[in-house]
Parts: sequence; C-alpha cells; structure tokens
Amino acid sequence: MAARAAEWRWVGDRALLREFSAADLARANEAARNLYRELLAQRFPEIEDVIPAARSVLVLLRSCGAPAPALLSLLEESGRAAEASRGEASLHELDVSYGGEQGPDLAEVARAHGIDERTVVALHSAATYTVAFLGFSPGFAYLIGLPAELATPRLATPRTRVPAGSVAIGGEFTAVYPRATPGGWRLVGQSAVSLFDPTADPPSRLQPGDRVRFVPR
Repeated sequence: MAARAAEWRWVGDRALLREFSAADLARANEAARNLYRELLAQRFPEIEDVIPAARSVLVLLRSCGAPAPALLSLLEESGRAAEASRGEASLHELDVSYGGEQGPDLAEVARAHGIDERTVVALHSAATYTVAFLGFSPGFAYLIGLPAELATPRLATPRTRVPAGSVAIGGEFTAVYPRATPGGWRLVGQSAVSLFDPTADPPSRLQPGDRVRFVPR
C-alpha cells in the first residue's frame, strides 16, 4: 500500500515513519505525542517499538511483521485527538541555581541576545515547558516552550563532560542533563533534581506531555 504524501512512509523494511508538518513546533509535537499514546494503547502485535520525536513517530515492526490495515489507518488519521483526552498533565517544579560556576554560559547567552543575565533568568523561569520527547541519554527530556528571545545555537565544540543536573539551552529547546555526559548545549544553571532511576516505573521522572517550570533559588 502506497503512503500518501506528508503522512507516513517506510524507513527501511521494518519501520514506518509518521511525520507532522505543522509550522508550529508545539502543534506538531502535540500530534506526535497523541499518536504515540494511541499506538501504545492499541497494542498492535506486529509492533516491536514506538519512538516519538519532536515532529514525528517511528514505528518499528517485528521481524517479518507486516502492518495491519488498522495500523496504517491510524497512521493516516493520527494526530487529531485533543491533548485534553490524556487528562491533566503532571507538573514538575524544578529548583535551579542560575549562573556562576553552575551556569557558565549564562553570560554568553545574555550577550548573544543583547540582554542582561537577570533578564535571561526571568524569561527562562517564567515559561511553562512541555516535555516534547525523550532522547540523547536515559531520562533526557527535550522541553519546548522556550521564549524565542532565548533560542541559542549549541556550542561549536561540545564539552567532553557536562555535570548531572545542568540546566541548558540548545537551539529552541531547553533541558536538564540527567547524568554526566558530553554535551554541546549552553549551560545556564544547575538543579539537584534526580531525573532517571532505572529501578523506578517509569525510570524517567519526566514523561512526554508533562509540564515543567524552573524555580530560581
């Protein structure tokens, strides 16, 4: 069955990619999250894994599996359910120490946008963010909702080690590093929150669709 334009397409011989082309990132991501939840709820036996991203969902089929007509229909008609159907999203308020040794890039972010550091902190902490998807490392949540005035390109040369708990800006996203890893995002602060526990269910504290606020301390 041929995929219709801008809906879904094959990626290799075992995966289907559904992309959402809305110009607004928040709308495209909401559609992707809705599809992700719908796919998990349907429990299609031919699906091995479902991987959501900012504007898309990748459906990995089991070896020698074939997509059922119901699965293809869901991919074609997906993304139309209201976000409210999920119920109230969890809200996480995370304490952050901004600037200084804990936020070594705060001054550079301020200079890049022609504002002072206090304004960066005020803008960053005033927003309510949405967990768009998880990736990069276990528990790493990409947050959307960053004020446009703070969108800042990643470092040209990534750091070899970013401390766990670092609050960072990367392009139009912000995030908290759940563990020490290499990374190229701009570090503006530090939080003591624990975001990933492999013994917990689920292991990641932040889940797609959750809301996050940063509280200066």
